[in-house]
Amino acid sequence: MSESTKITLESNAPLENAIKVAFATKDMQMINAHFGGAKEFVVYKVSPKGFEMSEVITTDTSAMEGDDKTDFKVKALKGVNIMYCESIGGTAAAKVIRGGINPMKVQEPRKIEEVLKELLVVINDNPPPWVKKIMNIQTTLDPRLERWREE
Repeated sequence: MSESTKITLESNAPLENAIKVAFATKDMQMINAHFGGAKEFVVYKVSPKGFEMSEVITTDTSAMEGDDKTDFKVKALKGVNIMYCESIGGTAAAKVIRGGINPMKVQEPRKIEEVLKELLVVINDNPPPWVKKIMNIQTTLDPRLERWREE
């Protein structure tokens, strides 16, 4: 039977309202693995104040077949809010979404740190509503509110 292993890291200062972001990786530095073929996912906690590595999830699905592999990976990623990968099939993406995880594809391999820094800018600028909901961020200035008052 295949197993998943989680290596959890300790942190001194907890990040408030942090989301968990997983990256499918072959080398712990780049987003360079297909969801179905990924043997490791590095997970970071991300908040408006920064990011820190949280855990490494190792999945071995070599003894499994078909849909069992996807179901296993979704269960191993339980608690993750966003998962970045190089590619993911439609059926697998639907299962990931049903598992409460937002899948994100990159067009080509990218450095994980680069994507984390871009995500921080989005979070601190004007994050999309689904990110605000996950992070419990209250909308204080939404340009649409002013427009709606005028109508």
